[in-house]
Amino acid sequence: MPALTLREVLALDPVRATEPQLLAGEAALDRPVRWVHSSEVYEGANFLDGGELLLTNGFGLTDTDAEIRRRYVRELAARGASGLAVEIGRSLPTMPDEVTDEARRLGLPLLALHRVVPFVRITEAANRAIVARGLSGRSVVRPWGDDHTAALLADLADRAALNQPEVEARSALAGFHPGPGARLIGVSVHGAREVTAVDRAVRLLGGASVLRAAFPGDVLALLALPGSVAGDPIRAVQEAFRAAADPGLTVAVGHAVEAGSGWLRWSDTLRAARTTLELALTVPAAEPAVPEGPLVTSARALALERELTRGGVDANRDRLSRLVQHALGPLLAWEAAHPSDLVRTLEVHLRHGCSPTRTAALLHIGRQSLYQRLERIESLLGLEIDDPDLLGELLAAVCAHRVVRGMGAAQVRGLRTVA
Repeated sequence: MPALTLREVLALDPVRATEPQLLAGEAALDRPVRWVHSSEVYEGANFLDGGELLLTNGFGLTDTDAEIRRRYVRELAARGASGLAVEIGRSLPTMPDEVTDEARRLGLPLLALHRVVPFVRITEAANRAIVARGLSGRSVVRPWGDDHTAALLADLADRAALNQPEVEARSALAGFHPGPGARLIGVSVHGAREVTAVDRAVRLLGGASVLRAAFPGDVLALLALPGSVAGDPIRAVQEAFRAAADPGLTVAVGHAVEAGSGWLRWSDTLRAARTTLELALTVPAAEPAVPEGPLVTSARALALERELTRGGVDANRDRLSRLVQHALGPLLAWEAAHPSDLVRTLEVHLRHGCSPTRTAALLHIGRQSLYQRLERIESLLGLEIDDPDLLGELLAAVCAHRVVRGMGAAQVRGLRTVA
């Protein structure tokens, strides 16, 4: 299907409401419009890539001489703009003759808008139509077919070439309207073939809106929690999925980002959820799993694992192996000869602030047994494990040990990807 033309843009209700008058460029009305922008500065041509219809209230054309106005039109034409629409009546009582003359000379469509209509209404309507036409006319066959929501989520998660107006238009097309102050959180669910668990979690959260779609083997979602909701949004989302998801599912929750922070941040939280899910499926858990129910984790819970594998697991294999051997060599040698659970004991102990009570409870052993294990660890390593100077290195090493073990298992199974 061909792209939306300037003639079709002029037929949209918000544009017709401006009572547009075509002053130049009638022969170019069937040229495609790639996007609709508004700008009040006469240097606006510098920000165009070609194919845009530029809207202006004419403020940048006041108090300038004729040559500057001509140059403005020439620069728009040189940038490949599909047209210029100027609001008449507030900043400019009439269209300057030199603007009309230059547009006619260059064949650039020039519109005089005689009634005031907020440009946001025009750009929203036009860009929605452009996005809808582009999605329905895609020649690339994707696994989700005509599912616009799935296409948007996949593009965000893959950080495709997007821009903010496009993301906003496509989100609106999918019925996703994060309110002012809303916090967005990416979620990736493995083991589900439909979005039921996501919908149940959203109902439990109350007042949240969501973009969600099922992909082969996984569900990807972007949740918008109202800014009025108090407390930790990550914990709230995790608790909702613990209650809503079926046993056997693995749920990974990304970061919380402000809805108004831009599409790259939207992409960040989805990518964090996807990376976290990958690690949750390939790296052994640091602590004993809950016997029943779903595994629900978050990007911050696996922050150290994510940092250790930044750039890819294979690229970090040798580096992590050296880290493990340097910090834990004697402990690993002991475990190879004497079956025990010392490395895991050390990690659980470090992750919980070296609290004997909490560590013993999580490992399901008595405190005396825990003390014996800790004494053995300190003896083998020749150090005191609660030394503040050692905590960072030891925790990184025991975490790297799990990651390296997970790499081996993942190589056998084959690493997976989402969307």
